[in-house]
Amino acid sequence: MYRTMQLQFTIAALALPLFAAPLAAQRETPPPVAQPRDFKLPARREFTLPNGMQVTLVPFGTVPKATVTLTVRAGRIDQRPNEVWLADLTGDMMNEGTTTRTAAQVAAEAAGMGGALSIGVASDRTEIGGEVLGERAADMVRLVADAARNPRLPAAELERLKADRLRTLSITRSQPQPIADEKFRQLLFGDHPYGRVYPTEAMLKGFTIAQVRGFHAANFGALRSHLYVAGVFDQAAVERAIRAAFTDWKRGAPPTQNVPKQKSGRTVALIDRPGAVQSTVMVGLPVPDPTHADYTALEVTDALLGGAFGSRITSNIREQKGYTYSPFSTITPRYHTAYWYEQADVTTNVTGASLKEIFGEIDRLRSEAPPADELTGIKNNLAGIFTLRNGSRAGIISQLQFVDVQGLEDSYLSGYVGRLLTVTPQDVQRIARDHLQPEKMVIVVVGDRKTVADQVAPFNAPAVP
Repeated sequence: MYRTMQLQFTIAALALPLFAAPLAAQRETPPPVAQPRDFKLPARREFTLPNGMQVTLVPFGTVPKATVTLTVRAGRIDQRPNEVWLADLTGDMMNEGTTTRTAAQVAAEAAGMGGALSIGVASDRTEIGGEVLGERAADMVRLVADAARNPRLPAAELERLKADRLRTLSITRSQPQPIADEKFRQLLFGDHPYGRVYPTEAMLKGFTIAQVRGFHAANFGALRSHLYVAGVFDQAAVERAIRAAFTDWKRGAPPTQNVPKQKSGRTVALIDRPGAVQSTVMVGLPVPDPTHADYTALEVTDALLGGAFGSRITSNIREQKGYTYSPFSTITPRYHTAYWYEQADVTTNVTGASLKEIFGEIDRLRSEAPPADELTGIKNNLAGIFTLRNGSRAGIISQLQFVDVQGLEDSYLSGYVGRLLTVTPQDVQRIARDHLQPEKMVIVVVGDRKTVADQVAPFNAPAVP
């Protein structure tokens, strides 16, 4: 038995080289990548109620489910200087039920539809909704309307929810990344709401139920709202439910349009974190917003520079130098404004060296156009990500929200892949020259001052080309 198995093993081993070469050749020669195609927007029905509320119905997919999302242009942008996190606390309170349903009843009713109701607050908007079985989409519309229009906002729950927020604040302020982000945005936006990131404990403790109810009353209304329904659902039934649930909602105030004047110019902020073995580094500046003709090319430039896993900065300080594990860059858009930044958590003793390499990669891209094959890989990757974003009900709603809030045309989405593919190496170099100017960049470092101060000092005075 043993000799038979040994003989079989020997024959297999001898035969392996005969098959290894063809198999290796197959692995080394993958099929060519197909040309990415432009995105075709799904057919949709859009209308506006008499009170100004907008509605978009998007038949999508074959799975019998639907996503219902009410986007209200109310959020942190509406907070006064002494109201930081009041929008978030209001969202927490809105999760505590309505005047006709307790929180438990809301949860049970949504679960009976095959889903859950969620309320989330962001810088420029609040979203209320969830995913349910398609046949229950009209019921979800009614539940969303109740949550938005008639929140209970119970005074008895205020102290508990403030205590939850205080714990969150304490944890957040103990971490270097949020500390860096707060300082970075203060330097970019000053006293604009975008620059006021965290409240003081005293401010948070001092919020009253009257403030919460006043914030909701002032900022939630039909004129600021857009309801999206995407998936497989009975359009006629859903439209009837929308008109019945929302038509008599108060019109309210129009959306806040407080576009900030961002600050640019080399500024270096070093925040001491005694004994830290890592430094959190943020480098960035204001850039064109999504309404600008350069925005798509800027996205490509960002991906090539630091926004993709195979990007230049990531390859440099992660793969080659080993200074950090997960560096990244990104563009953060708001309403008609945007900013770019690179962030990395680096070993303390290479803080200065990391900044040198980051700026070195920016300078290299500004001085020489990238190779065509490198750029092609980046563009194909972005086209694939864009396709994935449009492959779900929530993804379609997110894309439509983006163009609606920014005031863009449908062509922004339908022509995105085409614009992406036409970006040339020379375009990327121009974008880097025009919009990623090192002498205008803000630098924030959170780390052990005694170890990193001398390393950071040379970056206080940039060389202007």
